[in-house]
Amino acid sequence: MAATFLIPVPAFSLAAKRWDTASVLITSPTSDGHGISCSSVSALSSVSRKKRNTSLVVSATGETLTGVVFQPFEEVKKEVFGVPNSPQVSLARQYFVDECESALNEQINVEYTASYVYHAMFAYFDRDNIALKGLAKFFKESSEEEREHAEKLMKYQNIRGGKVVLHSILTPPSEFEHVEKGDALYAMELALSLEKLTNEKLLRLQKVADENNDPQMADFVESEFLTEQVESIKKIAEYVTQLRMVGKGHGIQLTFSEYGTSIRCSSIRVMLHDVEIQSAPVHGFSRSYRRSRISSLELQCVEDNKLSL
Repeated sequence: MAATFLIPVPAFSLAAKRWDTASVLITSPTSDGHGISCSSVSALSSVSRKKRNTSLVVSATGETLTGVVFQPFEEVKKEVFGVPNSPQVSLARQYFVDECESALNEQINVEYTASYVYHAMFAYFDRDNIALKGLAKFFKESSEEEREHAEKLMKYQNIRGGKVVLHSILTPPSEFEHVEKGDALYAMELALSLEKLTNEKLLRLQKVADENNDPQMADFVESEFLTEQVESIKKIAEYVTQLRMVGKGHGIQLTFSEYGTSIRCSSIRVMLHDVEIQSAPVHGFSRSYRRSRISSLELQCVEDNKLSL
């Protein structure tokens, strides 16, 4: 008959929820050579049936684990999670270093400066002796967009527990006439350079966040600004290209269909794409093409003769 022994395990503590004691069942070989007696098989089957409805926990320390490892009431006692008592200190600030706070304030100044310059361009092209209403509308919308960017950065600064500090803004120029390029092309090239500069500052802001291990701030800059910024650069670059094709002067006045922008030039030969023709008086011959859309148009004109598109 097989002998059955109950031997305590010194290295590990085996505890089940329904038993207070923990042991291992060991049997001696039987005469039939199968190694386990009939009584031991019955005992193991009984244990196996009970084990299906219980969860066994193994602990190397000899203590029974409950499965709960997060102890919030103990961890919040750390100083880093303490709530400030001073009314001058933000209660929401966490893992937000001074360098990131300063970089945000600098970017707010960049956005406001761009908005200020675009607003000056709007005022220039809205004059009665300039009267380029489409350009005035474009730069007014650009100014409002840059101001919205500044306010978005200010709101984020407050969310992170920082303090918004507004810096001085330089006075923008009030005249945009250029002897060689003309006012429209000069202003649009200036806008393109300004957008590229803003993009560089945004990349620098994201780099500051990465260097200070602030992934939340880096994600904010990337998701809210970087994609929109490169799209703006592409759009304004296309406007610069179109204005360079048109040239400078008062020979031709045409309108971009998107903004209704009137641009004056003195080109002898002009290639226009996707424009909306309204009327075309050349050499005293006026012909009207009201709201007819064309994909490509090649025009021959003489300086001092106006062609209105």
